[in-house]
Amino acid sequence: MVAPASGAAEKLKVVASFSIIGDFARQVGGDRIELRTLVGPNGDAHVYEPKPADAIALTRANVVLVNGLLFEGFLARLLAASGTSAPVVEVTRGAEILRDPAGGHYHYHQGKAVFHEAPFDPHAWQSVSNAKIYVGNIVKAFCAADAAGCAEYSANARSYIEKLSKLDAEAKTAIGAIPKEKRVVVVAHNAFRYFGNAYGLTFLSPQGVSTEAQASAGHVADIIRDIRRERAAAVFAENISDPRLVTQIAREAGLPLGGVLYSDALSEPDGPAPTYVEMQRRNIETITKAVLGQQSSPISR
Repeated sequence: MVAPASGAAEKLKVVASFSIIGDFARQVGGDRIELRTLVGPNGDAHVYEPKPADAIALTRANVVLVNGLLFEGFLARLLAASGTSAPVVEVTRGAEILRDPAGGHYHYHQGKAVFHEAPFDPHAWQSVSNAKIYVGNIVKAFCAADAAGCAEYSANARSYIEKLSKLDAEAKTAIGAIPKEKRVVVVAHNAFRYFGNAYGLTFLSPQGVSTEAQASAGHVADIIRDIRRERAAAVFAENISDPRLVTQIAREAGLPLGGVLYSDALSEPDGPAPTYVEMQRRNIETITKAVLGQQSSPISR
């Protein structure tokens, strides 16, 4: 069993699987934790390849925070390789989870199509209500590993949840101001259903819940038909994905490129979305400006 952190000199060693969970951990842990995030800014956890340093970090950890729901495909083998005895906490536990409408996805390995079962949509953080559940699970994990810091963790969490409540209200107001006929948009992969359900938007995408799934010519043709039938208002690239596919879709559908949305990762610290709150505000601003005709941004990468 990993010994808990004790005293001001010994910080709780926390490993977060990707940048959004890392930000939640930082908001709760503050200066009491030493944080290592495996999949960093603009990184794609769906296809991440672990490094030897990742296994070392897990071996040294007091707490490991993961999303679960098969989001981090690399995780099982990395945990096994590390031999860590730290508790591995799925921060989605207790959240409102949506089923994956496709039930999984295909990718190609050595020339063969391989099906990966994925019964649930793992992108639960895109709902601010679920983000609060993540935070609650992180507090419990930190308090269990570092009882002396529990009061501080709990106070940090209360303050942060207040910010999340304000963010939730902002999102409802901003999206509520968009006419209903402009509330269908297009993204690269199916990462925004939680956001759409929470705030009244519909997101069309040529890929499923994982970027590992490959969009075929048939998928692209289907999405073009859906765009025209649903009268989608704009197409967006994602920070974790090559924009060529959505650029092609936008061109064929005759729609503007509305900019870049942050789906599965934050930006670099000096970028426009270095924290979860800033990420959501940036996405809301990008969507509202594009669909209301205030912005049409070329995408370069």
